[in-house]
Amino acid sequence: MQASIDAVRVAGTPEGPVPVVVLAVEGEDDVVPIFIGFSEATSIARGLEAEDIGRPLTHDLLLDVMEELGSRIDRVVVTEIEQRESGRGGTYIADLYLETPRGETVVDARPSDSLALAARTNAGIEITEGVFADSRDDREKFADLEDIRNVSGEI
Repeated sequence: MQASIDAVRVAGTPEGPVPVVVLAVEGEDDVVPIFIGFSEATSIARGLEAEDIGRPLTHDLLLDVMEELGSRIDRVVVTEIEQRESGRGGTYIADLYLETPRGETVVDARPSDSLALAARTNAGIEITEGVFADSRDDREKFADLEDIRNVSGEI
């Protein structure tokens, strides 16, 4: 299923504020929220802004190295959710598809890192139907949450 980064927001939880990247899925009203860390959320938001801040940060550096080696990101696929024993929540798993001089290569990567790279390159984002079915949520739940850029200051 084709997806895109709809927003990077901050949700209030009993444990405190938690960033969430909200993926919109083509042709669906529901969204897929993936809760991530603050530095990952800031990196995704920075990638969406496409603003050069001078010296490269980690995701920018990785892209620079890949490009120097003749590779590019083709797409990101969020493939599954490893459920916790408690049955509540889980860990998302993603694959990063790269075009290299030796052909296509698939690299296991955290969804937050993969999405930060996709935000910088306009690479396609996909999620499997199983991930969508297991994690879909009402878009309205996330519409009024604070944008990460307003919480963490200037990006």
